[in-house]
Amino acid sequence: MARQKGIIKLQGTIGDVSFYKSKDGYLAREKGGVDGDRIKNDPAFQRTRENGSEFGRAGKAGKLVRTAFRPLLLKTSDSKVASRLTKQLMTVLQSDGDNPRGERTVSNGNLDLIQGFDFNADGRLEATLYAPYEVSFDRAAGTASIDIPEFIPANSLAYPQGATHLKMVAALSEVNFENDEFTFNLAESADVEINNVATGPLKLDLAFNANSEEVLLVAFGIDFYQSVNGQMYAMKNGGFNCLALVEVDKFIQLPEN
Repeated sequence: MARQKGIIKLQGTIGDVSFYKSKDGYLAREKGGVDGDRIKNDPAFQRTRENGSEFGRAGKAGKLVRTAFRPLLLKTSDSKVASRLTKQLMTVLQSDGDNPRGERTVSNGNLDLIQGFDFNADGRLEATLYAPYEVSFDRAAGTASIDIPEFIPANSLAYPQGATHLKMVAALSEVNFENDEFTFNLAESADVEINNVATGPLKLDLAFNANSEEVLLVAFGIDFYQSVNGQMYAMKNGGFNCLALVEVDKFIQLPEN
């Protein structure tokens, strides 16, 4: 890989050299690597095919999770959230103890490994909110909630300069990784002023299909706002907005007596 110099920057391919733009600037690299047909058919590349298949499966699962929570991620995610989530889901897939290598799946793995995942690495939930909260849910009833005891915002938050208010947000998604399906339910608090006055208890209620047998993902986070002449404006940079997976629950079929 080489860096392009000069006034005119190229993008495209000339001969065996590819020119492209990346976050590091305009670069150039020579074509290389193993022939694609050989990777697909040569027994020597069996492990490569297995790894590629599983990586693709983890990537697809990550895209499903990001799509499920997309309404919140539009203002609460970093530029590398896709690769970070795929990496985390690869560890889930690799924990699958039932299927052989190359055929392992995310749904058969230990999904607890993604609990606590922050969608915004620059605004982590545990580094933003220093007040306790509790997540509870009832599969039979199809209800879930996040309860936050009263707290003093100015003392219990790391918030951006200029922020005057916050809103707590929660979402629940039932995810089926095999069928590429999900549901989405959102809950938001009222605007909370950032001051030295205790908020009183807050509760965010979420609903899902009663007796659901899908994987349940619960996300919880905070959005910051600035009040100007009575109007609420979202903080532009989004660097302090946080959202994390605070509950991951996999349905377990109990054996019949």
